Amino acid sequence: MLIKKTKKYYFIFITIILIATAFITGFYFGKFQQPRITPSDTIIINRELGQPETVDFSLFWQVLKSLEENYVDKDKIDYKEVLYGAISGMTESLEDPYTVFMKPEKTESFLESVETGGSFEGVGMEIGIKKGKLTVIAPLENTPAERAGIKAGDKILKIDDISTEDILLEEAVNLIRGKKGTKVVLTISREGLSEPKEITIIRDVIQIPVIKWEELDNKIAYIKIYHFTGNLPEKFKNVVSEILSHKSEKIILDLRNNPGGYLETAVDIASWFIPRGELVAIEEFRDQQQDFYRSKGYKGIAHLPLVVLINKGSASASEIVAGALRDTRNITLIGEKSFGKGSVQTLKKFQDGSSLKVTVAKWLTPSGVSINEEGLTPDIEVELTDEDFNNDLDPQLEKAIEFLNSNF
Repeated sequence: MLIKKTKKYYFIFITIILIATAFITGFYFGKFQQPRITPSDTIIINRELGQPETVDFSLFWQVLKSLEENYVDKDKIDYKEVLYGAISGMTESLEDPYTVFMKPEKTESFLESVETGGSFEGVGMEIGIKKGKLTVIAPLENTPAERAGIKAGDKILKIDDISTEDILLEEAVNLIRGKKGTKVVLTISREGLSEPKEITIIRDVIQIPVIKWEELDNKIAYIKIYHFTGNLPEKFKNVVSEILSHKSEKIILDLRNNPGGYLETAVDIASWFIPRGELVAIEEFRDQQQDFYRSKGYKGIAHLPLVVLINKGSASASEIVAGALRDTRNITLIGEKSFGKGSVQTLKKFQDGSSLKVTVAKWLTPSGVSINEEGLTPDIEVELTDEDFNNDLDPQLEKAIEFLNSNF
């Protein structure tokens, strides 16, 4: 999740469209005669307000009229739900998993999930949508999800006995979270598994890590960033001071299983490695209008040799930083292809408490390459297998160390 604070943009990979029954699928139909006046005319108001000139909504009213006249349980027709269903149908027709209409209760839970920080009770993983499937973006380090064997890229088929097909992301989040000590059973599919696998996870209090570093052999500073949080820039500045005091000579920047965070933080971190004024990212709106984000050019460690680790759990802000480093400084990326979340959403709230989260822009690397859906392919591909994980082996990190020692 990457949030653009200044414009209230939500750069979010943890979202999904609820495929709802919709009554507005006739955008491309021809003109229809307006329906006769029905009892609903006294209930439904503002038929003409904001009506687009290019769309004939008569089909909608005809379908509604037909329901009123023919549906067997006429008392079950809830006009508010009819309206919500129609709006959901509009967003679904765009086939963009990040553009979604949310009813008031879903809006409230969404905002709570965005604003949650510090600690909470749950399993400790980020989830999102990849090619229409509820997907694990990244398990957080030292959490119940990681300890139970959840991997970045796992597809969640069921939460307990509830299918995740067509589930709204916020619903999935609420189902997976829960009180410390309770359990949730996730049925997952994974590349390499011949059949779905059930994983039982005992919920706990989740402390969200931000950053850690250590000095490895041969004066290599290993920096692991977990999230691009609002307080990361100050913490990273402290890490830089420690690296300089240790006189480290090389750096490994580990962005694996980092699902994102604040855009401003991503630019700030990239500024430690990229010369002042160089591009970090391009935000492209409709009609090819573009905004440019440039490095602040911080001094201290930019001269040190650097490699970056990425994997399936590296998303949004992580991809922005990794892509910028490769494009502007030809930094080598090692690991596995990243998640591919490169679009920007803004949230508009309405008077009844409902909201529309809509994609308004896409992110490009400094060279103009789109991150969205494609992700970043590493220069040196190294797989981390289940066997590696179970035996506490990390061939990706080993390759990064080997690369630095061989080339610098």
